[in-house]
Amino acid sequence: MAAGTKTVDYAGERALAKDFLTNFAGPHGEPKYQNMLQDIANRKTRAVQIELDDLFHYKDLDEEFLQRVTENTKRYIGIFAEAVDELMPEPTEAFTVDEDRDILMTQRVDEGADGGSDGTDPLQRMPPEIKRFFEVYIKAFSKATPLTIRQVKASNIGQLVKISGIVTRCSDVKPLMQVAVYTCEECGFEIYQEVTARVFMPLFECPSQRCKLNKAKGNLILQLRASKFLKFQEVKLQELSEHVPKGHIPRSLTAHLRGELTRKVAPGDVVEMSGVFLPMPYFGFRAMRAGLVADTYLEAMSITHFKKKYEEYELKGDEQEQIDRLAEDGDIYSKLSKSLAPEIFGHEDVKKALLLLLVGAPHRKLADGMKIRGDLHICLMGDPGVAKSQLLKHIINVAPRGVYTTGRGSSGVGLTAAVQKDPVTNEFVLEGGALVLADMGICAIDEFDKMEESDRTAIHEVMEQQTVSIAKAGITTSLNARTAVLAAANPAWGRYDMRRTPAENINLPPALLSRFDLLWLILDRADMENDLEMARHVVHVHQNLESPALGFTPLEPSVLRAYISAARRVIPSVPRDLEEYIATAYSSIRQEEAKSNAPHSYTTIRTLLSIVRISIALARLRFSETVAQSDVDEALRLMQMSKYSLYSDDRQRSGLDAISDIYSILRDEAARTSSMDVRYAHALNLISRKGYSEAQLKECLEEYASLNVWQIHQSTFDIHFIDA
Repeated sequence: MAAGTKTVDYAGERALAKDFLTNFAGPHGEPKYQNMLQDIANRKTRAVQIELDDLFHYKDLDEEFLQRVTENTKRYIGIFAEAVDELMPEPTEAFTVDEDRDILMTQRVDEGADGGSDGTDPLQRMPPEIKRFFEVYIKAFSKATPLTIRQVKASNIGQLVKISGIVTRCSDVKPLMQVAVYTCEECGFEIYQEVTARVFMPLFECPSQRCKLNKAKGNLILQLRASKFLKFQEVKLQELSEHVPKGHIPRSLTAHLRGELTRKVAPGDVVEMSGVFLPMPYFGFRAMRAGLVADTYLEAMSITHFKKKYEEYELKGDEQEQIDRLAEDGDIYSKLSKSLAPEIFGHEDVKKALLLLLVGAPHRKLADGMKIRGDLHICLMGDPGVAKSQLLKHIINVAPRGVYTTGRGSSGVGLTAAVQKDPVTNEFVLEGGALVLADMGICAIDEFDKMEESDRTAIHEVMEQQTVSIAKAGITTSLNARTAVLAAANPAWGRYDMRRTPAENINLPPALLSRFDLLWLILDRADMENDLEMARHVVHVHQNLESPALGFTPLEPSVLRAYISAARRVIPSVPRDLEEYIATAYSSIRQEEAKSNAPHSYTTIRTLLSIVRISIALARLRFSETVAQSDVDEALRLMQMSKYSLYSDDRQRSGLDAISDIYSILRDEAARTSSMDVRYAHALNLISRKGYSEAQLKECLEEYASLNVWQIHQSTFDIHFIDA
């Protein structure tokens, strides 16, 4: 034996494993693994998950044992399984019997007792796998930093590694043979063959002593019901985009999920997966072609979801208290919106709209199966350099499931689904594109205007029906794409041209525009005060790497995510007394549009649904079960502000300054209601819908009060017209 090499006494290792499983105490002093084994004996669970954290904290084990477990994990799974076999307690509760399996097991044990098997042939000895109704997994350190797929090297083969990535493809769950059982037609003996690889050579001749003595080549029949199968699923992991060096293609790795780990992931999930990194030699003709080259795969041991869906989000210790504290704050809507990308100056209303996009409204399903979407779609259109892409990136960072793509970089197939050949089964399989991967999340599409017209049509169905219909290569199906689309686009000539109409500037078809709930036009206008403030803000961020003081501490993305997940559990309803109010507001918007003859604002019945969706999202933010009138007013205000971002240049041409325009709005309102009084809150609501601020309203009130047109109440600021 070479100097320095040590032989490992596996019997001693098994004794150590038994000692650990028997004596390890959990955080409250309870026998953690003893309880786990009792649950397995009672058939409540099937997985024995041995955590490296527990091995590390167990006082009677040396560090070398831990190192051996990490470096030779596959062997130690067998050792722990043998230890569990010896320690398995008797069941204490009644459980439903798997009849086939248990009857076969009792028959086998009886036959063995009767001396039916002579025991000399190793193939006739019952392998321990066939008796086991549990699986052993070894879980990596919870605090260990996950590796990227690029960092897993040849030195890691056989070791336990932890990898982070995004799941791009899942195969169906199929049975994988673990132990093949044959019976001999001549002597009637049962022959067992353990299967360790993906392919195996079946036995044809009976190897028992009786057949050898009789010189009878007994014919073996494979007994499928007596054999043992495992659930098996193949998953493709791809590197996260932030881990890919510039100019490189993301790498991918195949992971094999067995037993209880199957059906834990879906395409689009960002996961941390720990498992044993193993080589997989090629078989058959591929082996001849490949020569000495082998493929690698990860045999998964545990899966942790990195960003959970909102529905699966579990609040940690103090998060619930934080949410309760925030919910009581009267100004939470404004604070949450300002916490979105606080480093970006201004855009208050845009950030409010993006916050509502994250919250969304619940999906409605009618009795006849018709669906009404709840997700909001927003398009940010604007000049270069107004931080559209930064806003998109930040929203993807906050959202639990988000996919970021650009118009030029994605084709129609890349957005919906591609049909590919599965290397394992040679069948055609669907590989989801960006919109399918973002199911139950947000899909951000930058450079929306640069997309090819043929590719853009792929989005139409997703935005309204929220499905992707495919008819390719004999696969005709419909995939779910319940995603909110957040698009950013530049105007047709790169910059907004004031001399042309908005319809010419926004070079998008009406069919697509009507599907967006809100379309913001962000223009970069020269304004001395605003530009000074912005420049100071940008320089401050550049120097201190944080935003200037907002008057409160901006919320972390994790807190935002927790608050939004709690808000999304509320399902508000629209009360009867608001139905008429919403209907009147919608019809008045239609009337205004008919008068203005604007060719670029598309007010369809979808606009009405948008108002309802935005109102419900606002009610969710307050954790309210019913929608209030203030929610509807805020929804109408956001709609109007997004429209006025288009008209703002038109209004300046019309010759009315802000003060005169506010006066005419209030006078028209008094004439409409045939009243001499207009309440201040109502006046503020009216003018904010038209895009004016409270400061401008107060200036107007003072100016016309000095002209003796109206009187202002000292405390409430209500308006009373002097002359009808």
